[in-house]
Amino acid sequence: MEIERKFTVRELPADLTTHPHKHLEQAYLNTAPVIRIRREDDVYYLTYKGSGMLAREEYNLPLDEKSYARLLPKCDGNVISKTRYLIPYGQHTIELDIFDPPFAPLVIAEVEFETEKEAAAFSPPAWFLQDVTYDPAYHNSSLSKQVCKAEIS
Repeated sequence: MEIERKFTVRELPADLTTHPHKHLEQAYLNTAPVIRIRREDDVYYLTYKGSGMLAREEYNLPLDEKSYARLLPKCDGNVISKTRYLIPYGQHTIELDIFDPPFAPLVIAEVEFETEKEAAAFSPPAWFLQDVTYDPAYHNSSLSKQVCKAEIS
């Protein structure tokens, strides 16, 4: 079960480059239910996500590079590329995603929780802006279906 809140950010933390980070690339074979492939640096996954906004089922299965390469052309919509910074915050880790074009300058912060009660009690840092947990437009699966400006030109 994944229990996660999402936020836009007011500003990037001043010490951002001191935190560990990884490059992610992901694409969607299906968006309802979500079936996603992802590359995190040199690690590959196939992920199933159930319905829901705050809490939903999530299963990750390992892939190898060859399987990822075979599945990628079968995906619909945009391939999403972003850098994810892992920032400690109290007992949690903020996953700060800085999106590459065509979604730049989009930046989303995600925080995962053990329980929905814990998620509801979370007090975000001052550099967070708006809670977008319940806005489907900020789900990566929704972003994958957006028509990007580069596609319109």
